[in-house]
Amino acid sequence: MRWLNETIEFPPLSEANSDGLLAVGGDLSSKRVLHAYKNGIFPWYETDQPLLWWSPDPRFVLYPNKLKVSKSSNQLLRSKKFEVSINRNFEDVIQACAKIKRRSQSGTWITERMIEVYCELHQMGLAKSVEVWLDNKLVGGLYGIQFNDDVFCGESMFSHVSNASKIGFISFIQMSNLKLIDCQVHSDHLESLGAEQISRSDFMQYLTPL
Repeated sequence: MRWLNETIEFPPLSEANSDGLLAVGGDLSSKRVLHAYKNGIFPWYETDQPLLWWSPDPRFVLYPNKLKVSKSSNQLLRSKKFEVSINRNFEDVIQACAKIKRRSQSGTWITERMIEVYCELHQMGLAKSVEVWLDNKLVGGLYGIQFNDDVFCGESMFSHVSNASKIGFISFIQMSNLKLIDCQVHSDHLESLGAEQISRSDFMQYLTPL
């Protein structure tokens, strides 16, 4: 396993282990995080762990043209029960994602330093948030990185009201001209919306011009 130093570089993706763990350590600067995403790598660790950098193979992605919208979700979209916005309140979205309790996690990987870095990337125009509102209250949302016109790298989502984040996710895809949503690792929820596994090499073609 490669330990990183202050130099902003990563080992070849082929060095990742079977779980996709590629490297450990380094720093969590906006420059390094952006360099990671551009090379198919993302940070994911909990507060009691060192910095962990991942590049899984296969990669879990969603093609917008394969998005599955259920009849009930379509009805909810048409009802306009929720208002959906983009980049209206990035910090509140990432803070809410950090605080939401998840069954499979004892803590959160969205540390205070992680929040600072992604807010920096948002100020640079590279991190986006999607907000879902009900009666002028923020009830759901998601955020991620988008550094080119083709791929949105989704990071986390939250809901305080049933279906809020799902409606935000569907609405964002329908409003965009993206070619790929990077979901990173498998989840049953995203699979129900049409996400699938592809090889890391196929995924990398969306990051590197041919």
